[in-house]
This record gives sequence, C-alpha cells and structure tokens, in this order.
Amino acid sequence: MSFPRQLARTRRFTTGVPRAFQISPDGARVAFLRGRDGVDTATCLWVHDAERGTDAVLADPHTLGADDENLPPEERARRERLRESGGGIVSYSVDEAFTRAVFTLSGRLFYVDLVGDDTDPRELPATTPVVDPRVSPRGDHVAYVSGGALRVIDIAGAEDDHGDRVLAQDDDEHVTWGLADFVAAEEMDRIRGFWWAPDGSAVLATRVDESAVLRWYVDDPASPEQEPTALRYPAAGTDNPAVRLAVLPVASSAAHRKEGPPAPVWVEWDHEALPYLPTAGWTTGPDGNPTIVFTGQSRDQRTLTLFSADPATGLVAEVRTDTDDVWVEIMPGVPAHTSGGALVWIARDTEGGTRRVYADGRAVSPADVYVRGVVDVDGDRILYSGSPAGRPGDVSLWLVDLGTGLSAPVELPGHGRSQPTDAVAHSGLRSGRLRGDTMVVQHRSMEFTGVRTLVLRNASTETRREVTEIAGLAEAPDLPDPRVTTWRAGAREIPCALVLPSWYQEGGRPLPVLMAPYGGPHAQRVLNARGAYLSAQWFAEQGFAVLIADGRGTPGVGVEWEQSVHLDLAAPVLEDQVDALRDAAERFDCLDTSRVGIHGWSFGGYLAALAVLRRPDVFHAAVAGAPVIDWRLYDTHYTERYLGTPEGEPEAYGRSSLLEDAGKLERPLMMIHGLSDDNVVFAHTQRMSSALLAAGKPHTVLPLSGVTHSPSDPVVAENLLLLQVRFLKDGLKGE
Repeated sequence: MSFPRQLARTRRFTTGVPRAFQISPDGARVAFLRGRDGVDTATCLWVHDAERGTDAVLADPHTLGADDENLPPEERARRERLRESGGGIVSYSVDEAFTRAVFTLSGRLFYVDLVGDDTDPRELPATTPVVDPRVSPRGDHVAYVSGGALRVIDIAGAEDDHGDRVLAQDDDEHVTWGLADFVAAEEMDRIRGFWWAPDGSAVLATRVDESAVLRWYVDDPASPEQEPTALRYPAAGTDNPAVRLAVLPVASSAAHRKEGPPAPVWVEWDHEALPYLPTAGWTTGPDGNPTIVFTGQSRDQRTLTLFSADPATGLVAEVRTDTDDVWVEIMPGVPAHTSGGALVWIARDTEGGTRRVYADGRAVSPADVYVRGVVDVDGDRILYSGSPAGRPGDVSLWLVDLGTGLSAPVELPGHGRSQPTDAVAHSGLRSGRLRGDTMVVQHRSMEFTGVRTLVLRNASTETRREVTEIAGLAEAPDLPDPRVTTWRAGAREIPCALVLPSWYQEGGRPLPVLMAPYGGPHAQRVLNARGAYLSAQWFAEQGFAVLIADGRGTPGVGVEWEQSVHLDLAAPVLEDQVDALRDAAERFDCLDTSRVGIHGWSFGGYLAALAVLRRPDVFHAAVAGAPVIDWRLYDTHYTERYLGTPEGEPEAYGRSSLLEDAGKLERPLMMIHGLSDDNVVFAHTQRMSSALLAAGKPHTVLPLSGVTHSPSDPVVAENLLLLQVRFLKDGLKGE
C-alpha cells in the first residue's frame, strides 16, 4: 500500500492511538477512547486497570448499531470544530465517582456502568437527535441538547419513562441553548455550552442568539438537488452572536411535571464591554457551596476579566482583570482552583513579559519556561505544559505540589535506556492528565515512532511510582524514518527543520526545495517528534529537500514573537520564510535555490499563495490548500485579534489581503479548496480565481466536492498528495 493511502486511511496515523482520558478519583482506573486496530475508525470506549495493567472494552459501536452517516447537523458542526474525522464514540463524560459514562451514537443516547458485574451499554429514550450529552456529577441524570433545547433525562426510571424534560428552550429559530457558538468553538477552544454544578443541583448554560449574525450559504454544485447549507458566520467587522449565561435548577421529574421548566437565574455582566465568553464553569467556594466562574473578553481582545457569580441570585463579582496593549491570549486550563481554594491562573510576568502559572498570585512556574497551558489541577497539585528555555520544539510537563513544595519536570522511563541522557529524558512532546495522583502521559519523540501512553501511579512520589502502559494500536508508517536536521536560523533564530530523502548522499546533485510551512498563529511544525515529519519525509522521498520554518506569529518562542504579526499577517511571516531559506542555503550545499516550491494548508495555504505573488524571485511554484485570501471573509475573533476591524484598520486588511496582488502572478499556482468548507469558505479561492482571470493570469483551481476544511476520504486525500507532487515537479523543472 502506498504511503499516501496509508496516511489517509489511518487518519494520519492517529487511528488506534488512545485518547480522551478520564481518571478515577483513586487513580486506579483510566477510561479512554481507541479503535480496535490502526484502521478501525469506529472508536470504542475502554477502561485501563492501572494496578493490573490490563485494558477492557466497555462499549463497542460495532455492536450498538452506529451509523456515522446519520449524524445531526449540530454534531457534524461540533466535530468539524474539533477536526474530528473519526467515527463511533468520539466523546464521552463520566460522573465524579467514576461509576458511570454516557455517550452518543448516531444521535442516540447511551450509558454504561463502570463498576459492578453488569457493564453492558444501555440506550436511554432521549429526544433525538442527542448532541453533547453530559452525565451529572452524581451519575443520576444526563443533560444534553436536542433541537436547540437543553434537556435532562433520568438514568433510573421505567422502561419508557425516564423523565425526559426541557430545561430551557426558545421558540425563536435563531436561539439555541447549551451549544457553543461558532467563534467560541473554532477560536476560543470552548466547545461546550453547559456545565453541571458540582452537587448536580443545577446546570449553567449559554443562550446563543444568532439573529444578528450574517447568514452565509455553503453549496456543493455536485449535488444540485440539495439545498445549500445555511450557516451563521460572523465575518470580521460584522455582528457576533449575543451570548448570555443562566443557571437552570434541576428538579425531579415529578416536580418538573407539576411545576414546569425552572425559571432561569440570569448571570449578567457588561456585555457591551466584554461580549465574548471564553470560559465558564463551576468551583466550590470557601463555604463549600458551588460557585460560578467565567471570563469575559472585550471585542478588541485587549481586556480579559475573570468573574465569580452566586448561582442563587446571579450576582456577579469581578475577581481580576488582565490587559495588554496588543491582545490578551486565552490560555488553556484556566481558571482553575486547588482543593485549598487557590486560584490557578496564567498571566504575563510584569517584569519579563513571559507567561507564568500563578497560584493565588504567586508564580509557580520558572520565568524561563514558555508556558503553554494548565493541564489539570488535582487537589493541591498543578500539572502544566510548556517548553524549556530555547527549545520551542519540545513540549514538557511540570508538576507543582503546593503542599510539599515540589516543582519539577515530569520525568519518564528511558524507553529501553538504563540511564537516559537529559536530552532524551526531557525531549519530545508530552501531554497528559492528572487525578488521584495518577498521571497519564502521552509521549512523542524523535527517538521512536508513534505515541507511547504511560500511566504513572503515585506520580508525585518518585520512590513509590508504579508504571503501566496503554497499548497504542496505530499502524507503523511504511516509510523510512524521518531524516531531519533542526536548528535556529538567522539573527531572529527562526526554528527550522530540513528533511532530506533517505537515499540522498552528501555531495550529490542539489535538490529542488519544497518549503512546507504553516507559519501562522497557534500552530507549530518544527517539533521534536517523528510524527511531525511523516508527510515531509514522503515528499522528500519524491526528490525534494523539504524545509519547514516556524516564523514570527507561531507559538513556542515567546509572547513578543507571537505578537509580531499584529496589524500585518503578510510581511513578517513571508520575510521569515525567505530568511530561513537563505540561512539553510548557506548551511547546506544540497539545496537548489533556483527551484523552490512552497505548499501549505489553511494559513499555510495563504502563505504559499502570498509567497509566489510577492516574492517570485525566491519562490517558483506554489500549492495553496484552503487558503485565506481576503481576511474580511474570515471570522471576527481570529481576524480582529491580529488586524483589528476592517473599519478601524483598513490598511492592515489591505496589507494582508491577496486580491490586489493577482496581477503580479508570474509563477505556477494551484489552489485546492473544499466546496463544503465552513471555516475558510470556498469564496476565498473563487474570488482569487476571478481576480487572476481578470488579470489574465493562468492558474489552477482544484475544487473538492463535499469536502470540508480537511479532506478525510482516503481516496481524495491520497490523490491530493500525488497531484501536488506532479504539479510541483512540473513547476520546478527550471529554465
């Protein structure tokens, strides 16, 4: 089987990799999702016994009648925001005691007991289609969304009567309860719209009114009998949805029948000043009672305020406000609270400007660590992720114990080495979960292929630590191990990686260069893990020297580095690609800089098109996949963070748009775009193609019928790679 086909059918070798971990309070068991093998996309729910080191299937979609072709539109949209291309059980929730899990299949609601002898999954007679079900902390109710209404159902009940009832709904078709709006899910990483109170007495929920948001239509001309899909898309400078918060008490089904749906307790703040809702949830206050915590963000994203609220009255109090002259980054995992009540937060150090983890205002992370997020808070322990100083390609984990004073990187077994070097012990990419002093750590590295998933019991006590492993079932790539050299290029020390063919010998004929950047905010490509270079290695095997550069705007280096693209998403990122190429050419004599191609997807597609339009002296052919062409067509929260509004900063939009550059095209350009893309809509490529045609510039457009932002069909994905290679080779033949 060809590597492109294998890459596609294994979902980029993620199928069979354990994920979505939940840990029991005592740390003895770990629930997770995984297929039965490396090509089984119907994901199962499993549980790992950390004492015995064994795994068992709890729920298998093959036996429950899953039909991923019959998903409700809300679930399809949710999966698109998550870039979830698999099927089966793609998410689940567990109760506080880890006794019960709930999930949905094909819009139907199921639960499974995690303890006892009878652990067969059971279906609940919920109103279909069911979207995003969440079990209550006590395990007795399930809240879910159906038809834009937030509902709750009892797990115990008669065969056909489990008290399925409405908590909140509106007759207005533009209003939904309990779902994340587009920009929250796409740009703020808030994929949820409701949260159970810790005692299960109420649900905190969003009410989203999209009536003022632009209505756009995503069409697939290959199916003319189908109506276009209508969506509410908040383009830069236009109206966002109105998002409100309310507390909805959960009464018994009998009381609900008698008294009707509960009256919401509204949680109000200054929506005019802080219209965005990045985070929401609950904590337990000093008095032991549930307390609401949420954040509000200004439209210009220079102010982020943390609030607390009384769930009984909705009364709101400001806890802290962070400001920045450019923008305040929404950091993963915060706000959070320790069992002792300490507020865990991430903010910039007023002295050095770096981001640090704070517990009640005291910094608990070193000043030289690039903090990426808080992973978990377990009692008085804080697990956070970051990159060591000067090593943006490594992502490590640090454990802080406020009780004992421990603050150290999480060390892992040496993967067969009795005494691993520091570089091996702390290199690569680590992600994890922590509960009950049990830590699940996933490790990706240049030292081995794939992902290792380790379960560390007594994680905070090195001398008593016990280690088991959850098996990864992903296929091994049918490809030589990546031949990668990494370095920091030029005066700005741009993180770079050069990938050469396995067969290339020093002193051989110089190779055409293929630059393969993402190059934009919130994504890195130069990482110390083999899996980051599989596609690059395949392109290299076709006869290219593949160069990857993470220029200004990308994460991993520092706050100022990220904010260097403010008011200009074009010039800094393109300049860094050019500088990286020049530096590489000086270091390596195997690069033929008279033949330089560039390809990328999404922001990388934008950068590829930008490169051949504005620097044809450097770049000789480009493939732009799903490119953003005109930033006025992209969403509010992302675009306005970097460029402001079109009305307020018209010059910034002019500098960053590619439409005015159409007449400059001198090099071969292929644009690939899914006709069903609801993130970067096809209008970007269509308008660019029209501008190029008007300027008399030949170009290639490859429209993908029925494809969203990321192609998932194996045949389509395979052929896309093959067509790109053919196009680039033709474009780089030279004079």
